[in-house]
Amino acid sequence: MEATEIHEFTQEMHEASKGDTRYISLIISILAVLVAMVTVLGHRTHTEAVLLQSRAADQWNEYQAKKIRQGQIGMTSDLLSLQPSSNSIAVQQKLNSYKAHMEKLADDLIEEQRKAEDLEHEVNRAERRASRYDLGEALLQIAVVLSSITLLTKQRIYFMLGLGLGIAGLLLAASALLVH
Repeated sequence: MEATEIHEFTQEMHEASKGDTRYISLIISILAVLVAMVTVLGHRTHTEAVLLQSRAADQWNEYQAKKIRQGQIGMTSDLLSLQPSSNSIAVQQKLNSYKAHMEKLADDLIEEQRKAEDLEHEVNRAERRASRYDLGEALLQIAVVLSSITLLTKQRIYFMLGLGLGIAGLLLAASALLVH
């Protein structure tokens, strides 16, 4: 090859790789934006899970408080019924009042327990969604790295592998929206 042919060949190779480089760089940029979006979604979902867990704990505390109140009223009723009294009508009225309050507390306890269990279900759902976002984010980050290696090595296998992992990461992150 003559010097001009070598120069032309080198220039053609440089221009060809420049087009590929732009294309690969654009894909890497898109993958990086997707990583950022999935990261934000994951962080928000983790925050949602923490807040829901706090609400569930508060709900269980409400349940326990009513349960303790029910126990105290029950014990007071038992003690009152065992004590001798000169006014049995007043004692009976008070015992009836306690009994009505105990029945109301029993109904409230069922409702409080249902609410707490519903919140726990929501916590589990948010944690499952967050896990999918986290795994999707990891796959997208690996995709960015593998695609970047293509720019250094000029071997398209890294780009194709990175692109495949990026699509898998995106699909996994999107599947978090389907978690029930």
